[in-house]
Amino acid sequence: MPFNLPILLTWLRVALIPVCVAVFFLPDSVLLQHHRNSLGAFIFGLAAATDWLDGYLARRLGQTSAFGAFLDPVADKLIVAAALILLVELGRLEGWMAMIIIGREIAISALREWMAEMGSRGSVAVAYIGKLKTAAQMVAILLLLYAGPLVPGLSTMLAGKLFMIVAVILTLWSMVYYLQMAAREFSGKKIDV
Repeated sequence: MPFNLPILLTWLRVALIPVCVAVFFLPDSVLLQHHRNSLGAFIFGLAAATDWLDGYLARRLGQTSAFGAFLDPVADKLIVAAALILLVELGRLEGWMAMIIIGREIAISALREWMAEMGSRGSVAVAYIGKLKTAAQMVAILLLLYAGPLVPGLSTMLAGKLFMIVAVILTLWSMVYYLQMAAREFSGKKIDV
């Protein structure tokens, strides 16, 4: 297993997951709710920033690896799933939204694995719509975790829910896109099920 700065940042993202979740369950005697929201959102934002930074550094420093390519999307999915479940637990997100996003992540990950086994992973490589979906999810989660005022008259809860609706739409749209790409690949091959 290679060890370099990009992989260290990815492991940091994984390590921040339980820290982010634990912050929200501290008692008021330790940290008041609005401070928990701010700290939890900051930790999530830091973890989300490492997602961009580790990929950038891996390419810039020439430190890409098969292990890093495996670990990075796993870390992304873990932090998003943990945050979505936390938001449902806190009553800030509807469960069906979390189920759509988490279900799509599992389905597309399985599809990519299957396609890789068939030698066709490139046909379901990350597309621009997937990047938009991820950006919308991260902004929505950050706003819903923060759940506090940014500027007078702007509710982060309302903005977070609007971004989450966009994220859910992009989640479904990107899933259809990836399934169509896989179907095109399968149409010319005999598939053993």
